[in-house]
Amino acid sequence: MKRLIVLFVALSTSFVSCNLTTDKSTGPEPSPADPEVVAYAEKELLKPISDSLPIIGLLMYHGVLTTEVTATADVFTKPTPDGKKLFNVITIAETSDPIVSEEGLKIVPDYTFENCPKLDVLFVPSAYDMYAQIHNPKIVNFIKEQNNSTKYTVSNCAGAHLIGESGIADGKKIVTWIGGGEELQKAYPNLKVQNDSVVRYVEDGKFLSSNGNLISYVSALNLLKKMAGQEQVDFVESYLYCLLYTSPSPRD
Repeated sequence: MKRLIVLFVALSTSFVSCNLTTDKSTGPEPSPADPEVVAYAEKELLKPISDSLPIIGLLMYHGVLTTEVTATADVFTKPTPDGKKLFNVITIAETSDPIVSEEGLKIVPDYTFENCPKLDVLFVPSAYDMYAQIHNPKIVNFIKEQNNSTKYTVSNCAGAHLIGESGIADGKKIVTWIGGGEELQKAYPNLKVQNDSVVRYVEDGKFLSSNGNLISYVSALNLLKKMAGQEQVDFVESYLYCLLYTSPSPRD
C-alpha cells in the first residue's frame, strides 16, 4: 500500500509539473521534491530481495552481449520442481539509465553501483569492444569491491579482461573467447590463461570462466550444480531443452 501511495504521489506531482510548464505565466513555480520522499520512493521501487536467499548479480554495460546476461538469468531464476525460489537474481549497471546491448535491446538495471547489495555471485559479461569498460574505473572498482564478499566470481568471454584489469584473479586459471587467449595473456601476464581452442570452461577456486556467448549456459549450469545440486540442474535443463555439453568420445 505504501508503494502505491508513493507512486500515486509521484505521478500526481508529474502531472502537475507538466501542466505548470505548459504555461509559465500562471501559477507558482513547482517546489523541489522532498529528498526523504525521493529516497523512500527509490527504495520502494527497487527490485525486492529475499534476505534468506543468495544474491546473483549480473553486471551490465553498454554493448553487453545479450546472451551473456539472459543465459545466467535463464538458469538461476528457475524455481525448484515444487515451485520454490532459490536465488535473488538482479541486474546491475553504473547508473539507473537503460543499458543498450550489442543486439540493440534496452535493459533497465535493477540496481546501480551505489545501491547494489553485497553479492554472493557476480557474473561479468562481455562486449565486442571492451576498451571503454576496462578503462572505466567505476566498473573495475565495483568488481573489486564485490569480489571481497562473493563466494563466486564468474567471467564469460572477454569479461575476462575486466577480471584481469581488476587484479582479483592474479595467479588463477582463466579462459576467454575462442581466439582471444593470446591477447588476454599479453595484457595481463599474472593470469594463467588457458588454451581457448580446447578449453571452454575453467574453475580455479572461487573464479569461474568460459568462452562466453552460448557457453555462458555452461558456466551458469556448472555453478548451479555447486549451489543447488544436480537435481536442480536436471530440472532446469528440462526447461531449457539442452544438456550440459561434455566432449564426446570420437567414434568410428
